Amino acid sequence: MGHGHGHGHGAARAADRRRLRIVLAVTATVMVVEVIGAFVTDSLALLADAGHMATDAAAVVLALGASFVAGLPGGKRSTFGYHRAEILAALVNAVVLLVVCGYLAWAAIPRLLDPAHVDGGAMVAFALVGLIANGVSLTVLGRADGESLNMRGALNEVLADLLGSVLAVLSGVAILVADWHRADPIASLLIAAMILPRSVALLRDAAVVLLEIAPAGLDLDDVEQHVLGVPGVVDVHDLHAWTITSGLPSLSAHVTVTDEALAARGVGAVLDDLCACVAEHFGVRHATFQVEPVSHRSHEDLGEVHT
Repeated sequence: MGHGHGHGHGAARAADRRRLRIVLAVTATVMVVEVIGAFVTDSLALLADAGHMATDAAAVVLALGASFVAGLPGGKRSTFGYHRAEILAALVNAVVLLVVCGYLAWAAIPRLLDPAHVDGGAMVAFALVGLIANGVSLTVLGRADGESLNMRGALNEVLADLLGSVLAVLSGVAILVADWHRADPIASLLIAAMILPRSVALLRDAAVVLLEIAPAGLDLDDVEQHVLGVPGVVDVHDLHAWTITSGLPSLSAHVTVTDEALAARGVGAVLDDLCACVAEHFGVRHATFQVEPVSHRSHEDLGEVHT
């Protein structure tokens, strides 16, 4: 027996898609500008940022597709719908960012040993275009609610681009003022260093959802104790908690209730108490409880236990 939950995810996804389309247009434009700038100035930092922009554009396309697919209704076999498409998109984004980190390190190290001549003035001009555009994209995505891993992945990519543009501007200024051409590969390595921890965090969060690990902050022992406090409940077992998609934690449990409580109040009232308990104390509104009378306990078969 289950408990209903709100369907605000559809409206949120529609708003997310509008934001992503704006960011895609900005990202694609800046990518072209920075590619031109990289060839004009011979700047690795600009080329690295342009390459990162290309992966961002692909990631935004992927995020848009995932957001659309996640909103499709479930079928006879896909009973949970396609919510996990957003999580898969976040996982791919994290992997792509890790690849970008590796490329930046690989390309920058030789230039530290043998710096290339870079046109600092032109580099600053092109990097400023990227900085302004990335600021616009970050503002657009920053208005999302922040719960969707899919949107967090896109936001992380844009944030990394913004920081990359800042570093490109600073390295261009260093070249222009001090003729220090090693600033270009150093900026590329710093971009990689900034991308890495966010990539690992996004990869970890996506893995937690896909492995159906209990949501952070949800202590199952605490849940069990609260459920045991519901009138008539004498036992809680086969308790599971997981996340269907970002912002949608779920819970299921077998709950043993005295025959007297069921006879006096009925299953419906007990279910109402159980669902209210986990919703009010833990914010879980997608909960499923199997209510069992004490007289049934000796006949229950949960199947093989997997450890």
